Amino acid sequence: MTGTQETASFRLAYVPGVTPGKWVRTWSERVPDVPLDLVAVSAAEADRTLREGGADVGLVRLPIARTGLHAIPLYEETSVIVVPKDHEMAAVEEVSVGDLDEYVLLHPLDDCLDWPALPGQPARERPDTTADAVELVAAGVGLLVVPQSLARLHHRRDLTYRPLTGAPSSQVALSWLEEQTTELVEEFIGIVRGRTVNSSRGRGAATAPAAARRPEKGADKGKQGGAGAARKKAAPAKSAKRGGGKPKRRG
Repeated sequence: MTGTQETASFRLAYVPGVTPGKWVRTWSERVPDVPLDLVAVSAAEADRTLREGGADVGLVRLPIARTGLHAIPLYEETSVIVVPKDHEMAAVEEVSVGDLDEYVLLHPLDDCLDWPALPGQPARERPDTTADAVELVAAGVGLLVVPQSLARLHHRRDLTYRPLTGAPSSQVALSWLEEQTTELVEEFIGIVRGRTVNSSRGRGAATAPAAARRPEKGADKGKQGGAGAARKKAAPAKSAKRGGGKPKRRG
């Protein structure tokens, strides 16, 4: 035995477009002795990664198969239409789904939007990835609908995007295996929900310094004692002031 033991890490899977940076920073402050490892996965792989133990929790896009998984919705993203900068749609503030009827719409295999029915005209083939679809938009093959964060992620100087009304939105959620709700998982849930150290149910609350959880009793007593002593000392002076004045004449 070497006398040392490697600290186990906590693994966070996240899908493209999601930026977990603020939660990672909070984790490093509250649980400094447990490293947080980031695991980048595609939207299609997120479900399998959690079920096969590739990550402890995941920032995923709904819908996912919920059997055996918890999921807490975090926020919803607007969908946008990605077009070349010289396209006629670039001249308007927003586009509606009905405006796409005459245009070829690219539908990548990793599309994360839950369409009841695809608008526009279908392309001959489906691109493998959103990144491939963006390249085809730049080549003038068709247009692409994605959550706004993916449009930003795959930004190009020759492309732009506009909000698309009537399109399904994308909901980002925190997910984990029902049977794996550990102390560390509870800690991360508290972080993404904005709980403070004092209100956290996880490990961070137990390991937080005592000063962060409650005020020091000694300091409070000192303050109270000092104030009381000052009041007692002031009392005689106040009394003497009232008794002052001209001395009474003796008869």
